[in-house]
Amino acid sequence: MGFVADDVMNALLDAFLGSGHISPMPAILDIALSSTQPADDGTNVTEPTDPSYGPAVVNNDTTNWPAASARTKSNANAIVFPTPTGTWGTVSWFALYDNGSAHSTSTFRGWGQLNAPRTITALSGAPTFGVGTLVVNGPG
Repeated sequence: MGFVADDVMNALLDAFLGSGHISPMPAILDIALSSTQPADDGTNVTEPTDPSYGPAVVNNDTTNWPAASARTKSNANAIVFPTPTGTWGTVSWFALYDNGSAHSTSTFRGWGQLNAPRTITALSGAPTFGVGTLVVNGPG
């Protein structure tokens, strides 16, 4: 197995997230939560089923996703989900989709693991992920 240089991987991550994004990456992303580890093809995403659940909507620009460094890209602003009125369960993963789409393998754009699992209930308040907590890494 071979790997690319750090500066090449950083450029690839910048082409994925940020204002330099290339097709098929959308200008606006839905960030979904999942209780199961997504597969690279977009299968195995298990989003909460409570009616109050919805994805966070984030512009795919450098304000939210600044330049990659050390083969890593992370959020520069807090990402806030709707306030739950029921139980969403325990989530450990996030998935990126085209904004406003039916979340499917054809609109799936990537995934990552949360820093720590989170159990979300009606008492949790709006789930918020702070700066630098949603991370996309390049291999190597």
